[in-house]
Amino acid sequence: MQRQFQDTFLITLTPRQLPALQGWQATPALLAYRLGPGPHLFRADSSSLPRGGLMVVNDQGFDGLGQTGPLCQEILRECQARGFSGAVLDFESRLPPLEGIAGALDEAFARRGWALYVPERLGARAPHGRVMIPSALSGGSLQRRLEEALERFGESRVVLALEKAAEDFYLPAPDGRGQPLTPQELEGLMARLSPAVFFSGELCARYFTYMSRETGAHFVMFDDGDTLRRKVEVARGLGIHTFLAPWEEVGPCAAGLGIPRKPQAGRGR
Repeated sequence: MQRQFQDTFLITLTPRQLPALQGWQATPALLAYRLGPGPHLFRADSSSLPRGGLMVVNDQGFDGLGQTGPLCQEILRECQARGFSGAVLDFESRLPPLEGIAGALDEAFARRGWALYVPERLGARAPHGRVMIPSALSGGSLQRRLEEALERFGESRVVLALEKAAEDFYLPAPDGRGQPLTPQELEGLMARLSPAVFFSGELCARYFTYMSRETGAHFVMFDDGDTLRRKVEVARGLGIHTFLAPWEEVGPCAAGLGIPRKPQAGRGR
C-alpha cells in the first residue's frame, strides 16, 4: 500500500495579516524580526505578536560588525518567550558572520527540537536545518533543479520556497538576470502589448516575447496561481512535502495549492 504524505505549508505574513490565515491549516511564519547594528535582534511591538508558529529574521539592517554570540542568545530567548517552534533565516547578503550565525543557531535549535530554515547557500553550515530552494528559475528545469537539491541535502531537508516571480529579460541574457516587474507593471505591460502567452513545462512558468524600438527583443517570464500549483505538483512528485510561501502572493490561490481548510465547528455531526 502506498504511503500517503501530508504537506506542510509555512506561510510568511505580518502579524496584522494573521486573521486571514485563521481558516487554513498552515503554520504562520511571522515577518516581524530583523538583525540590526550591535548586532541585536529587533522586533515589532510585542503586544501585536501571538505565541506559536515560526519567526522570520531578515538581515536588512545587519552590517557584519560585532560579536554574534549574544545575538544568537537573543534569538533563542525570543523563540522561548514566544513559543516559536523554529525560525526562518531570510538572509540575502553574503556577509561572512551570517554563516556563523546559521551554524550556531543550527546546533542550538537542534538541541531544543526546533526547526531552522536556511537559504540554499547556508545549507552546508546548518546540517540539521531545512534548506529553502526558490521556485523561480530563469532557465533549465525545475524538476532537475529540485532533484539536484535532493541529491545534495536529502529528502527530509529540502523545502520549496514559492514565489510569484515576474521578470523582463533583454535578449540575449547571458547572465540569466532580468528586470523584476511588480504585479502592476506586469499587468500594464500585458494590457499595452496584448501578447500571446505560453507555458513552459520545464520552468513551470508563463512567458511571452516582445520587441522594443529602443531596447530590442525582450522575454518576459511570470508566475500566477496555476504555475505555483504546478510547481507544488512537481515537488510532490519528487517527495518534497514542505512549502514556504508568502500569504500576500498565495492567499488568493491557497485552495488551488492544496492548503486545507480547517474543519468548521459543528460539522460532521
